[in-house]
Amino acid sequence: MQQQIRRASRAELDVMIEWAAEEGWNPGLGDVGPFWAADPDGYWIADGEDGPVGAISLVRYNESYAFLGFYITRPEHRGKGIGRQLWQQAMVVAGNRIVGLDGVVAQQENYRRSGFTYAHANIRYGGVIDVIEPPGADLLEVAPVHMSLLTEYDRRFVPARREAFLREWLKSSDGRRSVLLLRDGAVAAYGTIRACRNGFKIGPLFSDTETGADLVFRKVAAGVNGSEIYLDIPEPNASAKALCDRYNLRAAFETARMYRGPDPGLPLARIYGITTFELG
Repeated sequence: MQQQIRRASRAELDVMIEWAAEEGWNPGLGDVGPFWAADPDGYWIADGEDGPVGAISLVRYNESYAFLGFYITRPEHRGKGIGRQLWQQAMVVAGNRIVGLDGVVAQQENYRRSGFTYAHANIRYGGVIDVIEPPGADLLEVAPVHMSLLTEYDRRFVPARREAFLREWLKSSDGRRSVLLLRDGAVAAYGTIRACRNGFKIGPLFSDTETGADLVFRKVAAGVNGSEIYLDIPEPNASAKALCDRYNLRAAFETARMYRGPDPGLPLARIYGITTFELG
C-alpha cells in the first residue's frame, strides 16, 4: 500500500527521536534543536491511517554531501513496504550528493544493494569511569567567540561545513558541555559531552594528537564521574581504542560507515569520537 510521505515538522522530530530511544539508540536529551538546525527540510514521515508509521532523515549539509539517519518503521507496520518508500524519498531528495550513513550490521547488505559501499566499522564503547579533570589554561569552555575557529577546524573531519548545526550543538546547557584545546592560538582538539536517555555520550572528539584527545576527554568526562559514558570510535583508529582501553570502556555496539558515491577520505586517525550516528 502506498503511504503518504511528507516532511516532518519540528514537533514530529521529537517523535522520531522518541522512536529512536525505543529502538535502543539512546539519543541525547537536547538533540532536537541542533538536528533541526542542520536541515529543517531533512526529516520525513510516512503516514498511516492512524498517524505516523515510519520516518527517515536526509540531512543535506551542502550541494555535494548529505547524511541519512532515523530510518525507522514502527514495529507493527514492518513488512509492508513502508521503509522502501521512505528510502526512495530520501534518495530522490539526495540527488547527486555523496550520502553517508552509519548502518546497523543487519542492514548492511541491504545498503550495499542500494549502491552504498562499506568504508569502516564504528564501535560504541561504554562504561563508568572516574577521572581527574586536567589543569591547563589552554583547555577552554567553548564560547560564541570560538565559533569561527571551531567551524573551520570541524571541517577537517567531516565532508562539509556544518556551521548551523554546530551553532546549536556547542551551546552550553544542563547536561551539555563543549571544550576546546588551543595551541598557539589555533584549535588542536575539541569535544562535546551531552546527557542522553542513559548516561552521557562524548561526540565529537576530534584531535590532532592522542595527547590532545586524552586531555579533552578527561576535561569533559570529569564533570559526570560515576555516570555511564559512551564514545563511538572509528574502528581503524588504534589510538581511539587505546583511549577506551585506558579508561576501561568496553565495546557495546557496532555500526558500519557506508557511502553512496566516493569515500570522502576522512582523517580517521584524528577522529576519536563520531558526532552522532544520526547525522554523521
